[in-house]
Amino acid sequence: MTSSSVTALVLIAAAAVLAPILSEMTGRLAIPEIVFQIGLGMLLGPYVFDLAHVDSVVTGLSDLGLTYLIFLAGYELDLQRIRGAPLRLATVGWLLSLAIGLSAAFALVSTGLARDTLVVGLALTTTALGTLLPMLRDAGVLDSPFGALVSAIGTVGEFLPIVVVALLLTKKEPLLTSLLLIAFIVVAVITVLLAARAQPPKLVSLLNRHLESSAQLPVRVSLLFIVLLVLLAATLGLDVLLGAFAAGIVVRLFTASGESKAIRAKLEAIGFGFLIPIFFVVSGIQFDAHVFVEHPLSLWRVPLFLFLMLVARGLPVFLLYRSRLSGSELAPMALFSATGLPLIVVITSIALDAHRMLVVNAASLVAAGMLSVLLFPALGLWRLRVAGLATTRQETPVDDDV
Repeated sequence: MTSSSVTALVLIAAAAVLAPILSEMTGRLAIPEIVFQIGLGMLLGPYVFDLAHVDSVVTGLSDLGLTYLIFLAGYELDLQRIRGAPLRLATVGWLLSLAIGLSAAFALVSTGLARDTLVVGLALTTTALGTLLPMLRDAGVLDSPFGALVSAIGTVGEFLPIVVVALLLTKKEPLLTSLLLIAFIVVAVITVLLAARAQPPKLVSLLNRHLESSAQLPVRVSLLFIVLLVLLAATLGLDVLLGAFAAGIVVRLFTASGESKAIRAKLEAIGFGFLIPIFFVVSGIQFDAHVFVEHPLSLWRVPLFLFLMLVARGLPVFLLYRSRLSGSELAPMALFSATGLPLIVVITSIALDAHRMLVVNAASLVAAGMLSVLLFPALGLWRLRVAGLATTRQETPVDDDV
């Protein structure tokens, strides 16, 4: 590891520590710490203070952070809560979002403002479930019926774009990729079934005994599942995030025991305490601002894409959930649905490598994703708090045993 890597990691760690402190200082505004992680990263990057320089070591940790973020999204997925109507509505809503996104993208391509309808349209349909979950849980919303609907929307808005990326944005033939995807799903389903049923008492006892020992065996087994399914996805030429999401589902079922809360706390400590902040801070550092510096008039694309994200993901909410949600819940649901960043970064990176997206559009979409993380969850939670449907920081219950 070079001195440049160490310096960058020290600055990233400092930003990760400072972000929740700044978030706490916002009081009732409750600006998510992720916003400060990205913002501090931009300050550290080459277009402001030019203090942190990203190399292969830092990039590798950032990619691992993104993978772990998607893993935790899969881990938080409770199939029992979202199956049936929530999942069906979320799927129909995403298909409507895709139609709206592709229509908007086609209009941009027709006017020469974009290069590829699919990549732009797909970027407008993502939902950052992994980003939303800790915010909703901290606000006491996640375990409510409203939270179940949000979880379903986020699951579909994260999983289906990953599938489309694996099928249509890779360099393999779509038919071959489809067959490989089916093979991966079969293996993942078998693994899920084994994880849910094949839990011999001796194995469970062994894992429980080493939960608090230096072996930390349940955590190591969980990390093994992540690596194996990510490796399987990569070997099949699929997006590794698909493997990470599947690994989250498998680990949740495998650890469905009396110690599940303790295991989750340890897994989240690895993610939110170490890897995931690196991803968000590095996203800020790597944000390509030179396009806006050289062509400031192109900044208008950022609010345009932000508006299109809100329309593509929010409009289906108003169309499909009017009979299920109160008037004070519809707008927050639309805002949460339109929150996207991690997969936008992935889609734009793949599209740039394949020369299927203009650099200015990639930068604008990522900037719009950052703004969506900044604005939409904060506005949605504020609206829920006004309606008495979410707690403030001061009202968040505290475990007496802590």
